[in-house]
Amino acid sequence: MDHRGRQRRLQTSLPTHRLDALLVTHLPNIFYLCGFSGSAGALVVTEAGSVFFTDGRYTDQARTEVQGAQFVIAPKAPLTAAAEWLTALRTKQGRGKVSHLRAGIEGEHMTVAARTQLAHTLPSKIRLREAPPLIERARMVKDAEEIQRIRAACLLGAGLFERALEVIRPGVKETEIAAEMEYRARKAGAEAMSFPTIIASGKRSALPHGRASDAGVPRRGFVVCDFGVILTRYCSDMTRTVHVGQPSAKTRGAYEAVKEAQQAAVDAVRPGVSVGEVDQIARKSLQNSGLGKYFTHSTGHGVGLEIHEAPRVAAGQTEVLQPGMVITVEPGIYIAGKWGVRIEDMVVVTERGCEVLTPTSKELVTI
Repeated sequence: MDHRGRQRRLQTSLPTHRLDALLVTHLPNIFYLCGFSGSAGALVVTEAGSVFFTDGRYTDQARTEVQGAQFVIAPKAPLTAAAEWLTALRTKQGRGKVSHLRAGIEGEHMTVAARTQLAHTLPSKIRLREAPPLIERARMVKDAEEIQRIRAACLLGAGLFERALEVIRPGVKETEIAAEMEYRARKAGAEAMSFPTIIASGKRSALPHGRASDAGVPRRGFVVCDFGVILTRYCSDMTRTVHVGQPSAKTRGAYEAVKEAQQAAVDAVRPGVSVGEVDQIARKSLQNSGLGKYFTHSTGHGVGLEIHEAPRVAAGQTEVLQPGMVITVEPGIYIAGKWGVRIEDMVVVTERGCEVLTPTSKELVTI
């Protein structure tokens, strides 16, 4: 991965945002910029270069992984070490005409306690500012290697649905189904699941985020399966809904309405279209089917190093799709106390449209 290039692009953008330095503490952003995959670190980016701070547990790992930045093994917390380095930088600059050093922080990722500690550590000549989401915006558009990693994660994840179909039977606990899928994922090389596997059956299928429970699959009803894996640091995410027993005409019709809405939204994904428009197309389709009031969440989200990242595919969102963006498209309907249906694909925006990354049929499977 071009970690050095990512740092250079960030460095050149700092003056535009009136920043002398950016303190990066969000671990996925640190990995994106310099390649470090450990659990403790802080990266300071200035126009002149970057310095990464971690502790003694990661000496060998930092030496192997960190690219494009000097790394410092500190005998104290990385944030404290970074603050002391910024203080020394300000002292050095203070010998010239610079009166203050403007240091940006990641407001969305730094706790109030950490910011308070940082402010107490830094001298008054260093002004802390909440920086705009510069790294998150860069991460929205994936490069070719990132897309290849995501594609591989999607393919591995899609294979888990086959295992789900083998074990979903009346009376089997939702946790057992999830366990079988997660075991297969690990055997196939997944580093972890993208999130706790959702297996929601019967009345529980009406819970949009119904994590697997000890409830048994009923003799008849929908089973929502929402799952994903992390492979080479990148996430996948997909949802399929199956039916145990023969569905009624009403439930089959509801499933087909969700499938039609989901496909309409996928067909709308292309450069120049806003994410709000994609959401509206899915929503309008379900409204035309008389089911719009049961669609209670956004249509999708970005996926990459994190399972939920920019852009958000929701009503009122104005971000315009660009080639290289990877998003989910996942409309659903949920009727409390009865049942729910969701269908989700991951797609990558191409030059003229999009490519669906989850190659699994969306026809209703009955068990």
